[in-house]
Amino acid sequence: MLKTNANTLTPITTSNELPLDASLFTVFLCILFGANAVAVKVSLVGIGVFTTAGIRFGTASIAILLWALYSQKPLAIKPSQFKQLVILALIFFVQLAFFYLGLSKTTASHGTLIANVLPFFVMILAHFFIPDDTITAKKIVGLILGFSGVAILFFDNIALTADVLRGDLLVLFAVLVWSGNVIYIKKVIDQFHPIQITLYTMMLAAPMFFVSGVFFDGEMVSYVDVPIISSLLYQTFVTASFGMVAWYTMIRKYGATALHSFIFIMPISGVFLGVVLLNEPITANLMISIIFVVTGLIVVNRQRHYLP
Repeated sequence: MLKTNANTLTPITTSNELPLDASLFTVFLCILFGANAVAVKVSLVGIGVFTTAGIRFGTASIAILLWALYSQKPLAIKPSQFKQLVILALIFFVQLAFFYLGLSKTTASHGTLIANVLPFFVMILAHFFIPDDTITAKKIVGLILGFSGVAILFFDNIALTADVLRGDLLVLFAVLVWSGNVIYIKKVIDQFHPIQITLYTMMLAAPMFFVSGVFFDGEMVSYVDVPIISSLLYQTFVTASFGMVAWYTMIRKYGATALHSFIFIMPISGVFLGVVLLNEPITANLMISIIFVVTGLIVVNRQRHYLP
């Protein structure tokens, strides 16, 4: 079944089933997003927290703007829409500021797992702010599993130093703010083209990161090498540019429910790459945590099929 957005006349499918090519592409996107925490950790070795975010989203906004102009995407917005974009940019800044601060202290594995309780926070907020999006028994089971997985991380006596604990809590707070951002986008997304939300949110937030870097990063750039440059390029062009535009476009075409069936791949890829590329420790708590979080995501997003 297809419906059309009033602003963009873009066909939007309401089916929860993805064709094979779309499914494979969604898996690919989830792997890319899962690896982002690893890239952030690498860049933070030589560049300040806020400076890293500023470089990432400032450069990404330029790249997206050039692509949008070349492909003639609709960039014009109404004055009434600007206020909504400012709100989105402020929330975006807060969530990413705390997320990057958290990742500077914790491991990529912990950061990835905690970030993936986002759908559970969204479900709780949606119950109160999105009509007809109530919490069901299945969602409650998923919530319990997901938050239990995060709780297990906080009792990891092997890997959990005081600094890592602070980082975990900062990431958890970032995810809570992030969930508020998701709810707000859910309420206004039909008024925008995906490129507008992606581009203008980054464009408005990037100066906030650079100003914060001047005051709070101490040394904004201590040194750069090939891994740091590569990680910045990955964050900028793979996830922040291509990835976010592709994700929003897929949501508009196939619906959020269909895509969310695949997000359990993100924590798996993030933890795997953190262990392989950054030599992060594998602990019993980490393995149990990923089982709980992934199972919770699968339970929440599993579609029930009935025989005709």
